[in-house]
Amino acid sequence: MGKVNPKIDLVFKKLFGSEENTDILLSLINAILPLNQQIAKITLKNPYNVSDYAEGKLSILDIKAQDEQGKLFDIEMQIRGSKFYGKRALFYWAKMFSSQLDYVLDDNQDDDNTLEVGYSDLKKCIVISLMDFNFFEDKEYQHFYTLKDNKTNEQHKDLDYLDLYFIELKKYKGKLENLQTMLERWITFLNNAYKYDNKTLPQELAQIKEIRKATQTLQTMYLDEQEKRYYESQKKFWLDQEAFVKETIDKVVEQAELNKQIENAKNGILKGYNNQIITDITGLSIEQVEQLRHKKQ
Repeated sequence: MGKVNPKIDLVFKKLFGSEENTDILLSLINAILPLNQQIAKITLKNPYNVSDYAEGKLSILDIKAQDEQGKLFDIEMQIRGSKFYGKRALFYWAKMFSSQLDYVLDDNQDDDNTLEVGYSDLKKCIVISLMDFNFFEDKEYQHFYTLKDNKTNEQHKDLDYLDLYFIELKKYKGKLENLQTMLERWITFLNNAYKYDNKTLPQELAQIKEIRKATQTLQTMYLDEQEKRYYESQKKFWLDQEAFVKETIDKVVEQAELNKQIENAKNGILKGYNNQIITDITGLSIEQVEQLRHKKQ
């Protein structure tokens, strides 16, 4: 099997969600977080291992982690688009946030005093979604949502428990020579890692030790037979999706060019040009021009 692609969720979790690679995960998270919220340490809550399999299928491919201040993170790579993805991200946050009270509920201690103690222990939960599809309608590749006052745009300390980060990998169009931020470097790596190895990794990325380590890890990553089957099925979907997007774009471009040719031909007809002249100008066939003439009549 050739070089594995970190956009495939299995590989992503094995790369960023393994105990020996917490430095790589920390670098990626800090590349996404604002400068005033950088973290110094990350601990995995569900490190990658064979128990991620359930009845022959991978069941847990998001990465759950906690920083030195107790904040909880859920990081996921997703190649499948969905109109419900926003609700999915909110559900992941709600599940992570509410699960902090499980120890209270499990003991059937639902009186107000006990819940108050439980509430006091709640930590901020952050969902990071790396998406290999376009979800938002604008051209920005990074979006951040949190709870703020609608009028003042201020946050209340007792409501500052929800952060949602969305990174749309396909929207980033930066070039190697123009890379400036760590996030731009990580996106460039994720978009192209399956093509790189230790010898071909561009200097713009190789200068980051965590990206060098990620490249080396991918180059030597071993997948067992079960993992290979899952990876190949997801890779096929990814390649089919890439082909579909390219085909769709090509059709849109072709249709736009055809519309332009038709508009120019109509103008030529109105000006009294003969079919041959219109054909030479627009690239349409004589038959197509003649059909347009009949439609004008």
